[in-house]
Amino acid sequence: MKQDNRPLPRPNSYMHTQPFWDAAREKRLVMQRCDSSGQLQHPPRPVSLVTGKRDLSWQEVAGTGTLYSWTITHSAWPGHEHRVPYICALVKLDEGPRILCNLINCQAEELKAGLKVRVAWEELGDDINYPAFEPISGQA
Repeated sequence: MKQDNRPLPRPNSYMHTQPFWDAAREKRLVMQRCDSSGQLQHPPRPVSLVTGKRDLSWQEVAGTGTLYSWTITHSAWPGHEHRVPYICALVKLDEGPRILCNLINCQAEELKAGLKVRVAWEELGDDINYPAFEPISGQA
């Protein structure tokens, strides 16, 4: 679903986010990888959190994980008023990193720590897809 009035991310090379949003345009979730340690990290940054080195590359991840924490947002950021209430969550990806995101296609009553989730792309504009997450169906 296209969200016309939500603020759009501003991908750029200076903040090291361009490759993330380029992959998201193709509905691929990627994370920075420290080539020295093999550790993935998010959000993107100029150096490895593990080594402090700049030897970073990009790796596609499966887009599945578990719900780590969440909150129900009733006081929206500008441009999100029409979405209230909505769920902000911290998801631990199967590959390790945690990603701050929105949970969609679920009700707050369904949520519990450890809930299995998968990426569910939201279209924010013609060239911007946002990686939200949704519960994987069939869970008890």
